[in-house]
Amino acid sequence: MNPLKVGVIGVGHLGSLHAKMYSQISSVNLVGVYDVDTQKAQQIAAEFKVRAFSTIDELLSQVEAVSVATVTQSHYDVAMQVIKRGVHLLIEKQITATIEQAEALTERAEVKGLKLQVGHIERFNPAILALEPYHITPLFIESHRLAQFNPRGSDVAVVLDLMIHDIDLILSLVKSKVTRIDANGIAVISGTPDIANARLQFENGCVANVTASRISQNKMRKMRLFQRDAYISIDFAQGLAEVFRLVDEETPNMKSTLMLGKIDQGEHKRIIVYEQPEVLEVNALKYELERFAESVQNNVETPVTGRDGLHALQVAQEILQKIESQKITVA
Repeated sequence: MNPLKVGVIGVGHLGSLHAKMYSQISSVNLVGVYDVDTQKAQQIAAEFKVRAFSTIDELLSQVEAVSVATVTQSHYDVAMQVIKRGVHLLIEKQITATIEQAEALTERAEVKGLKLQVGHIERFNPAILALEPYHITPLFIESHRLAQFNPRGSDVAVVLDLMIHDIDLILSLVKSKVTRIDANGIAVISGTPDIANARLQFENGCVANVTASRISQNKMRKMRLFQRDAYISIDFAQGLAEVFRLVDEETPNMKSTLMLGKIDQGEHKRIIVYEQPEVLEVNALKYELERFAESVQNNVETPVTGRDGLHALQVAQEILQKIESQKITVA
């Protein structure tokens, strides 16, 4: 199979990382980059020994797939241009600035038969990948994503900047319709909410309590899942997953399983076991791009579809609407 010819549109902080990762993937051929900042484009192109194209259209004529890592406000226009040229695309989160744009973009890609992947990178975190052998059916979820203030990204609410990572993950894990959302948030430093909390209720009974802040002294990216007979702790920053389970006493010991205690109540004796799933050394962004390339080359669905990105944006926007409705006017 010939290497997939790819390009990167927008080579700021994140786009330059896309270019770097593509240059290290054997199944793709990084053809070139484009950015409105021609000096930046030339710098990145020189670093990876590729071409800096003078227009998006010129780049699209030479590639089969691209990463779109421009500012969110331009996602829709750039992505539509990509789709019109029949080129597959990975678009960084959030998918677009508005729900209407996301719906139109997703539908257009589907009509054209093009692969559209949304860059929700936490799906590829080693701690999440380590949980693939487990049957995840959470009934309660608690997540905290706290960061120190960084002007980059502060032009949008923390819900769209940080919380949307956890929203996407929770939707992928619960796989049930959201029936109710309650939320609060306040602006402390910027003109949009810098700290927010949302409570999501699902049709299957699951409840998720989600907190995000970009004015924290200490960083934290953690999620806890509670389900029947199991508690799962995920530390995204450390790439670590821990599982506490109740299993029948006759269950054979698994590798790296520790017995923490025994429960004699009921008909069957059960034991409490602790497992730390093996975590592979995976670069989340590189793996994300590899999966995107595989989807195009093997003509299979992308791991994070346009519909996934749309759904996460819909929930995020409803959270923002709830926060707006909670504002109190002081006389």
